[in-house]
Amino acid sequence: MIEQNFYDNINVLECIERDGIKIEIFQYKNLRGLRDARLAENLYNLERVGMSLKQVKITLQNSSITTEPGALYFHKGDICAECQIGGVGGLAKKLIKNSLTEEAAFTPTYSGTGEIFLEPSFGHFILMELDNDPIIVDKGIFYCCESGVNVEVSSQKNLSAGLFGGEGWFQTKLSGKGLCVLAIPVPLSEILKYELNNERLQVDGNFVFLRSSSIKFTVERSAKKLVGNITSGEGALHTYEGTGKIWMAPTQPMYKTLGQYNHPLTVENISE
Repeated sequence: MIEQNFYDNINVLECIERDGIKIEIFQYKNLRGLRDARLAENLYNLERVGMSLKQVKITLQNSSITTEPGALYFHKGDICAECQIGGVGGLAKKLIKNSLTEEAAFTPTYSGTGEIFLEPSFGHFILMELDNDPIIVDKGIFYCCESGVNVEVSSQKNLSAGLFGGEGWFQTKLSGKGLCVLAIPVPLSEILKYELNNERLQVDGNFVFLRSSSIKFTVERSAKKLVGNITSGEGALHTYEGTGKIWMAPTQPMYKTLGQYNHPLTVENISE
């Protein structure tokens, strides 16, 4: 009965199941383990604005999953954990990857048969299936993946992208074939997806967080002349060219702006 009570309190937002693996994204309906009025007030405010606690559950059947370090909450069953180093050369590569992408150097792999629960979060997750269509994602987007997905370093191919792109010289590349979970910066309902067909997209800001590796990324001035930049009021534009997918979060910069306020917002202080 205890287990059934738990599952009665969740919604399954996404679920993909196939041979050997099942990945689910849970959303908790209610949080009622409150012990004082202050916690109750905070929870009330979270519920009013639509924030909900989410969690990723992975069911393995003689298969394996790779996660970001620290993502594990608990696991049950015949499951063992290991970090693939690959000798001295492998260790060096992982340390270089860590320093370049600011991602963790060692991503643990859990193998066997059983259930794995990852850390609950008020953030946003999405399930994605790769089919030999490599993608480039921002730092911190990768959360977990099947063993058939490779997590690699991708270097910026253009000087302007490395200097002014906002993500540094290196990003995270996911390639191969299999399921992966991404920790996206905004809810799925606020993500704008484009399929470019030998086209060009220019963005005034750093809110494109995923693109096909076939898409060329550069940073260009909004006008060819300095006078044009001044009169247009615009600066450098993130430019994406080619054929492939682009995912962007147009609302993301507004959340960063709101996060700078440490007091309730009013019409007066928003306009300041």
